[in-house]
Amino acid sequence: MAGASIRVAQLLENRFPFGSCINKTAIRNPKFVDFFCENFDWAVFENELKWYSTEPQRGQINYRDADELLDFCHRYGKSARGHCIFWAVDGDVQQWVKDLGRDDLAAAVQGRLHGLLSRYAGRFRHYDVNNEMLHGRFYRDRLGDGVAPLMFREAARLDPAARLFVNDYNVLRGNDPNATPEKYVELVDALRRGGAAVGGIGVQGHMDSPVAGQVIRAALDKLAAAGGAPIWITELDVSEPDVGLRADDLEVVLREAYAHPAVEGVVLWGFMEGQMWRRDAYLVDADGTVNEAGQRFLQLQREWRSDARGIVDGDGRFKFRGFHGTYVAQVTTATGKMLKTFTVEKGDNSLELDLDIEI
Repeated sequence: MAGASIRVAQLLENRFPFGSCINKTAIRNPKFVDFFCENFDWAVFENELKWYSTEPQRGQINYRDADELLDFCHRYGKSARGHCIFWAVDGDVQQWVKDLGRDDLAAAVQGRLHGLLSRYAGRFRHYDVNNEMLHGRFYRDRLGDGVAPLMFREAARLDPAARLFVNDYNVLRGNDPNATPEKYVELVDALRRGGAAVGGIGVQGHMDSPVAGQVIRAALDKLAAAGGAPIWITELDVSEPDVGLRADDLEVVLREAYAHPAVEGVVLWGFMEGQMWRRDAYLVDADGTVNEAGQRFLQLQREWRSDARGIVDGDGRFKFRGFHGTYVAQVTTATGKMLKTFTVEKGDNSLELDLDIEI
């Protein structure tokens, strides 16, 4: 094998996933669609699946906007997160739901679960079940603490293929006493004691000031202790008027997320000027120009996609630096070619693979 040429390439479909939130206005912008389709694997709907969007008035249910966005995802081969089935914060619950008595509210909760999960069974790979329970207790205060695990149990029964998430903000920042990693772990434990199949921990990541990497890392370490549930950064944006500083702060969060063994993916809460909830957080200007923060994001994506080429040495070895993912090795000699696939898991240790190649 000495002298054989070798190429080791990471398969794009098995790379660390990145996503973005989309909305019905953004998908009509060709520049938005181009950047999204080229650089993201996942989508989450900004508002179109929330209960106050699909049923703003009691009994007036309309999934037209959600259907349009889901069809867009299907057309471009993007996985979708379901955000969200319920929202625990009082201020984000529509008035007609607030006006219901206990029995009617319990029936409305069941109706929402059955209507949404039955309609879209198998189409959303993730669901945020009861959004922001560290910051709100609307349903638990009115129906008892048992309603939260009930939501998870019913969602799992109606769509068993979907992974069910908790989702909350400020957990990574270390500045919110209501959203410490310890309290988040306690919440997950309580839900599981009630029979909830908590399949993932969502941390939103809305940043508006620099956060040290070690603070993010410590929070992720503590969350990883929550029964081994994988973590996703579900709503990442960095609001900073100075685009250079925005790029730096974004890089800190992305590197910590990418490197952490428990983090499975990152979803940005938008990326284009004029199509985002928060100001001074965009990566792409309104005219389609990729700014410094966007260039940093693309640079990191390129860095994390390994493609190594070289010659097998006299001992039959070839060494390369590979990021986690699935790879194919192509060995070429004068007599032919051989392909071999293998997987690199997260971690800093060296990995030695024996490829028994016959040509």
